[in-house]
Amino acid sequence: MTAGGVRPTRGDLAAAADRTIPDVLAPGLAVLFVGINPGLWSAATGWHFARPGNRFWPALHRGGFTQRLLHPSEQDELPALGLGITNMAARASARADELSAEELLDGAAILTEKVARYRPRWVAVVGVTAYRIGFQRPKATFGPQPESLVGARLWVLPNPSGLNAHFTPVTLGLAFAELRVATELPAR
Repeated sequence: MTAGGVRPTRGDLAAAADRTIPDVLAPGLAVLFVGINPGLWSAATGWHFARPGNRFWPALHRGGFTQRLLHPSEQDELPALGLGITNMAARASARADELSAEELLDGAAILTEKVARYRPRWVAVVGVTAYRIGFQRPKATFGPQPESLVGARLWVLPNPSGLNAHFTPVTLGLAFAELRVATELPAR
């Protein structure tokens, strides 16, 4: 639902293509979550991971990062918890596979600049394929990565999109919990 409680119309979603949405960032975050790119629902609402059926917010809660299940409209509460959100590619699309490899490579460079500026302790890329392409690590797997990003530890999480049927809400929650434990953040 949008801020007014109304779902975006087909026209709203079509008009959202190629839009960008603001990052949820602050200096010194414990974890900066990095989505692949905003979907049309997110671009229409201005909220990250906003499409009904996206499992980011439930996984964040199940992983112990939040005391309760937050609605995407509550994303601005994240920095107080030491969390933030940005994307590998800024432009919205209906599907992540609409992005070019060049967009992901450029996005990795922009992300590197953001990490250098804001200095999160951990950077968690939510989507292994985007990570592999953007950071030119074709054999990367889920979990902690051997390299760092300008001083931040790197972690790769599964894509929480409802289109990713390989992971259930429970297994996504467990993957997020594994990251939370590694970051030494307390369970909320």
